[in-house]
Amino acid sequence: CFLHQLDVNNAFLHGELKEDVYMTIPEGVPCHKPNQVCKLQKSLYGLKEASRKWYEKLTTLLLHQGYTQSTSDYSLFTLKTDAYFTTILVYVDDIILAGTSMSEFDRIKLILDETFSIKDMGLLRCFLGLEVAHSKAGISLSRQKYCLDLLRESGMLGSKPAPTPLDSSVKLHADSGKAFEDIGAYRRLIGRLLYLNTTRPYITYATQQLSQFLHNPTMTHYHAACRVIRYLKNNPGRGILFRRNAELQLLGFSDSDWTGCIDSRKSISGYCFFLGTSLISWRAKKQDTVSRSSSEAEYRALSFATCELLWLIALMKELHITCTKLSVLYCDSQSAMHIALNPVFHERTKHLEIDCHLVCEKLQQGLLRLLPISTHEQLADFLTKALSTSTFNKFISKLGMINIHHA
Repeated sequence: CFLHQLDVNNAFLHGELKEDVYMTIPEGVPCHKPNQVCKLQKSLYGLKEASRKWYEKLTTLLLHQGYTQSTSDYSLFTLKTDAYFTTILVYVDDIILAGTSMSEFDRIKLILDETFSIKDMGLLRCFLGLEVAHSKAGISLSRQKYCLDLLRESGMLGSKPAPTPLDSSVKLHADSGKAFEDIGAYRRLIGRLLYLNTTRPYITYATQQLSQFLHNPTMTHYHAACRVIRYLKNNPGRGILFRRNAELQLLGFSDSDWTGCIDSRKSISGYCFFLGTSLISWRAKKQDTVSRSSSEAEYRALSFATCELLWLIALMKELHITCTKLSVLYCDSQSAMHIALNPVFHERTKHLEIDCHLVCEKLQQGLLRLLPISTHEQLADFLTKALSTSTFNKFISKLGMINIHHA
C-alpha cells in the first residue's frame, strides 16, 4: 500500500461563481463612478465562498474521474476496480493519496496538476502538523515539534515533569478563587492542548475538563493546565502506532463517571475504539442531561459509543474493509448491560430517552456484541476521571502508545 501527499497551489483561486459579487471600490482606485458599488463576476479571491467553491470544483473533477464520495466523511473519495483500490482524503488544499496502484497515483496526479497545479510531496511525512513515520511495524503519528514548541513558549522547558495529566486528588470546578487575568492566554493554551488530542488520547479528559472554564478561568484552572504541559515533557515524541498486522475487528470500550461534573451534576461519557490492537477513535464528553442513576449514566455512555461504532462500521464499508469478526463493545456496568439486553420497556427504564435504546436495537440486528469487562480492565476509564499514577501508567501501556523514534 502506498501513501502520498499533495498540495494544491493557490487553491482558492480555482472555481467559478455563478452569482454576481458586489463590492465597494477601495479609496484611491480610479473609477468612473465614484462612491458607487461595482459588480465583479467569477472572482474568488478574498470571498467567504472561496473554500466552498474550491471544494465544489475539486469534488466535481474527482467524481468525473470515477471516484465515489463517502457519505460518512464528505472529504473522503474512493475508487475501487478489479485491479486496485485508491482513496483520496482532502483537507482544504492538502490531499492524501492512499492505495495499491502507483499507476493510478500517477494518473490522478497528472489530472490534478493539469487542472489546478499541484505540488507532489511524495511519501507522506507531515500532514497538518502530524509527523508521520513509516516502519515495518506500521505507521506512527506524533507531534514532537509542536509539543516542544508548546513547552518552550509556555516557559516550562526546564520545569519538573508531572507523573499524570491531572492530579487525582483535585476535582476541577467553577471555584471562587483568584481569577486568572489573561483569559486570552488561557484560551490559547487550552486550544493548543486540544490540538494535541489527536496523538495524545490520554490528555483528552484533562482538556475536556479545562475547556469548561474558558469564560472565567481561575489560577487553579491555569495551574491544572500547566500540569498537563509538564506531563507532556515526560516524552514529547510519544505517538500512536497503527500496526500493519492488526486484526480487522473493531473493539470498543464504554465508560461513564456518574455525576462527574460538580457544577452541573452531569455525568462524563467516554469511549475508545481499537482496530485490532491499534487505537483509532476516542472521546470524552459531558452528557446532555443529569442521569438519575449510575445505570442510566452508563447506558447513555453505551448509546454514545454505539453511535460512534455505527459510523466506524459505515466508514470501513466504504473503504471496502471487511472485518474478520463481529464488532464488540465492552461495558463494566452489569445493570446497563441488562437494560440493553432486555428489549422489554418497563417501569425502571421509563425515564430513559427513546434514542438511548439504539443500543438494544443494534444488538437485536446483530451489528455488535455487548460483553462485560472488569472495572480494572476498562480501558475507557482514563477518559472519564483523573487516575492515580500507577493506574494511569497501566492504562497507557495497554493503549499501545509508543515513542515515535523507537517505532
